[in-house]
Amino acid sequence: MYKLVNMGTPRRFALKKMFAAVAGTIGLNALANAATNDAAATGKKEVFNVVDDQGIPLFSQATKFNGMVFIAGQGAHFEGDIKSHTDHVLKELEKQLIGAGSSMEKVLKVTVFLNDIADYKGMNEVFQGRFGKKPPVRTTVAVAKGGVPGDSLVEMDCIAFV
Repeated sequence: MYKLVNMGTPRRFALKKMFAAVAGTIGLNALANAATNDAAATGKKEVFNVVDDQGIPLFSQATKFNGMVFIAGQGAHFEGDIKSHTDHVLKELEKQLIGAGSSMEKVLKVTVFLNDIADYKGMNEVFQGRFGKKPPVRTTVAVAKGGVPGDSLVEMDCIAFV
């Protein structure tokens, strides 16, 4: 006489265990993503040095959110050459970064707006080395005639982490 063995039971048991493991992994990932999204949703935006126009807030010199710092364009509004303007702008960026709890070494991205592309070399000479041994990525553009506000020969903005 032969004994009947139900081969489906061990196979079903293995499939159930595998399904439970996959479901558990997906569930943990969903919880982790939800926690991350909740942190972003409840993060508080901080602003520094708000510039008003006729008593109405126009823009912030710096904004901090979720460990990132965004610095508005800084210019040099005085008589001078590209080197003195670049030095002044970099010092202003540094002041804003420090005020927001960051530093030049934590800058990830810089955008440079030149009033004249002929000033590229002079700007580079002053810019070089100001962000430490691991400089940020940078985009440099020459704006259309009169495109940099005021009398500044250069304007820069940046993004950094805290």
